[in-house]
Amino acid sequence: MIRLAANLSLLFTELPFMARFEAAANAGFTAVETQFPYAWPAARQAQALERLQLEQVLINLPAGNWEAGERGIACDPSRVAEFRQGVELALEYARVLNCPRLNCLAGVPPAGVSREVATATFTANLAYAAGRLAQAGRELLIEPINNHDIPGFLLTDMAQAVAIVQEVGAQNLRVQYDLYHRERMGEAISADLPRHRALIGHIQIADVPGRHEPGSGAMDWDALFALIEACGYQGWVSAEYLPAAETAAGLGWIERYGLRRAARE
Repeated sequence: MIRLAANLSLLFTELPFMARFEAAANAGFTAVETQFPYAWPAARQAQALERLQLEQVLINLPAGNWEAGERGIACDPSRVAEFRQGVELALEYARVLNCPRLNCLAGVPPAGVSREVATATFTANLAYAAGRLAQAGRELLIEPINNHDIPGFLLTDMAQAVAIVQEVGAQNLRVQYDLYHRERMGEAISADLPRHRALIGHIQIADVPGRHEPGSGAMDWDALFALIEACGYQGWVSAEYLPAAETAAGLGWIERYGLRRAARE
């Protein structure tokens, strides 16, 4: 059975962040993820999770100045110390939120840094982060992101991601597989998802084009949801899309595709 989670950074944004936990619970979700929870006290978020019986399933490592357009610092050789400080901050949030997995965004190589140097920096940072997370019993993820939405992003396809995971060689390093990004890159999801199932630690979904709700675009979600189940994936499938209108009004896709929002239903 597919287990759905709600991304609180993109869903329910008509509400202040701390109100989104209750909105997700009221909509029937039992699990949430957050891209960057660091602007709000971890203890306050943990209280909301406990009160509403929600599970925090994912957060991202700090990724630089997101508002200024930065999309990760893990590939920047001049910011290794900042990256390591971010790992420690993320681990503290993960501890308080009881969050088992953290995603690391590679970022865009800065001017003057070759992709070879950026990749080597990213790989070394992942080895460090995976070691620290392993000590805390957490899983580290990397996410290939399409280069249309983020031009110049270092990690764009599954072949790269698989090669990096194999080079780092950490047992707790896996791939965050976002069907939206894979479709935007023209990759064969029907072949890649089963082939790399053992390396996939988390799945996210949105439709193409527009990055809106499943069913709003051209992707065959009946087939995709069936594929996720058929390949034996047991993890969370997170709704990480941009609602076309008010979030709750657009959740009908869940029942339309024969899914359940939560175990409490």
